[in-house]
Amino acid sequence: MTVMRPREPTERHRAATSLELFFDLCFVVAVSLAAAQLHHALAEQHIGVGLLGYLMVFFAIWWAWMNFTWFASAYDTDDERYRLTTLVQIAGALVLAAGVPSAFQQDLLVVTLGYLIMRLAMVAQWLRAAASDPRRRPASLRYAVGITVVQLGWLARLALPGVWGLLGFVLLAVAEIAVPVWAERAEVTTWHPGHIAERYGCFTLIVLGEVVLGSTVALREGLAEGGHLAPLLTLAVAGVVLVFSMWWLYFDTPADDLLTSLSAALRWGYGHYLVFAAVAAVGAGLELAVDFETGHTELSSLPAGLATAVPVAVYLSLVWLLQVRPRPEAGWLNAAFPLVALLVLASPLTHAPVPVTAALLATLVAAKIWHRHRVATTGG
Repeated sequence: MTVMRPREPTERHRAATSLELFFDLCFVVAVSLAAAQLHHALAEQHIGVGLLGYLMVFFAIWWAWMNFTWFASAYDTDDERYRLTTLVQIAGALVLAAGVPSAFQQDLLVVTLGYLIMRLAMVAQWLRAAASDPRRRPASLRYAVGITVVQLGWLARLALPGVWGLLGFVLLAVAEIAVPVWAERAEVTTWHPGHIAERYGCFTLIVLGEVVLGSTVALREGLAEGGHLAPLLTLAVAGVVLVFSMWWLYFDTPADDLLTSLSAALRWGYGHYLVFAAVAAVGAGLELAVDFETGHTELSSLPAGLATAVPVAVYLSLVWLLQVRPRPEAGWLNAAFPLVALLVLASPLTHAPVPVTAALLATLVAAKIWHRHRVATTGG
């Protein structure tokens, strides 16, 4: 049997494997369904319930994905046992995805079962790491014990009614987030900064692709009805500019140099919960914009516009906090990002919120390009 030895954090040319990319593609099924349910809830004016269900479901998706990603960065052996355990996690993600629609009706049984499959498979991975890596055995055992205890809490939470169930969710989510902090205090695992940055970038790309797919399908259906050609074409162009700009702002500068310590890496990694959730929610917002133009929702223009503006503003704020603000050369971009985010939030007050938002992001991209060239040529 292959020994699960830790990977070197300084390993050169460390790239995402085909199994990791397959893992991402299967997880995005759950992301797509969560965004679709958010879109339906907003279109039917169930805003509070829709947002709550979306954030809860997305936490389960993101946390299971993140835990596997960091484990794989430290212990990916790519042998048969590792592959089979990972495929069990993927199966759990598909079970979770099947339960997404019912989760928006506050029935979390199927989502919880899918989540438990993923997390208990992760326990098996950590126990194998503990048996193979004596130096980091205390950390691996802390992961295994911590995850197991919290999973028992998720099972018990199913019996809690109403507000108590929501409170239980919050407490258990905090407990999940605390497990890596507690475990890594025993001994830091050998995660690879470049590999982690690439993996997060890959998932961002896949979620952006889901936004493109969902928006395209909504536009095609709207155009098929006829009578809305001009506004839908305008929306299509604006949507393309918006997604292209979101991609550019995230990938303009590599992020691996920011992961210089465990605390910095945890802040960066945890912050991506809102990055990923905001990107997927932009897709729901663009689909709702199509509904508004074609008369398929009774929402007024302000909440319909906010459905795109709010997640874009959240995305800009997190990209600024995680990838722009930590850099000493950021300069006046530290003011530009928050300013554009505020202007985006105000875009629903106009008659064309999505085109205005797209124009604002394109302007920010141009400003960032100009700033980078200026820093390169003058040093400031």
